[in-house]
Amino acid sequence: MHRSPARPSDSAPTPRGRLALVLWLAGMAGVVVLVLASIPTFPELPPNVPLAVVVVASIVQSGVLVALACWLGAVLAPRVGLVAPAFEALVRHTPVTRALAPQWRLGALSGVAGGIGLIAVSAVTPSALAESGATPLPLAARVLYGGITEELLLRWGFMSLVAWLLWRLFQRGGGDPRPALMWTAIIVSALVFGAGHLPAAASITPLTMPVVTYIVLANAALGVLFGCLFWWRGLEAAMLAHGLSHVVAQLIATMLSRVAAIS
Repeated sequence: MHRSPARPSDSAPTPRGRLALVLWLAGMAGVVVLVLASIPTFPELPPNVPLAVVVVASIVQSGVLVALACWLGAVLAPRVGLVAPAFEALVRHTPVTRALAPQWRLGALSGVAGGIGLIAVSAVTPSALAESGATPLPLAARVLYGGITEELLLRWGFMSLVAWLLWRLFQRGGGDPRPALMWTAIIVSALVFGAGHLPAAASITPLTMPVVTYIVLANAALGVLFGCLFWWRGLEAAMLAHGLSHVVAQLIATMLSRVAAIS
């Protein structure tokens, strides 16, 4: 059952620009860590192209996308009832812990379930190993980029945009968005989230139709979970669940590998 997310107790509006900036800074931490961790996988560069130039260009390109998502969310999310209570509290100088209180339990439980789901996905097809915790990508990169940056891109930015467009189209911007519209926005953003994992899968296994279908739908299921948390509790609940799912998957994968080594 849908429950409204926690909102700042003060009725004064949250400054959009400052909120977008704080969110962008949080998202850029994931971008920087991911790019630096991915340097060993960069293709061979021409002799006249310094590695530093490629690194900076990659960070700038991703930074522009994150900035766009943060701005879209800051402008559109409140109009369709989507919030980031802890970040809003930080911007408004109100207690952040109070804003997190309604979010962390469900977010943590969902993160555990998501981690188990990632392991289950990887057990069925090797192409999902990049999401199971067996990828060479450091855990910090997966937690920061997946848990924060991806949630800003897919939920805060894209899902808010889809929900707002549907709300304007079918309700002419009047009243609260109907649940059917929010579910549509959740599913659309989840499918895009699932499709976003295909490049990583392609580096591991040929993308046959069954593999593509499975990768997209399996990851979209997690995307639906994160989208629901965003709608029900707030952006931070989705971030916590997403980031924690990678931690749980890493722990399970490590334990399974040790058990296999002993046996």
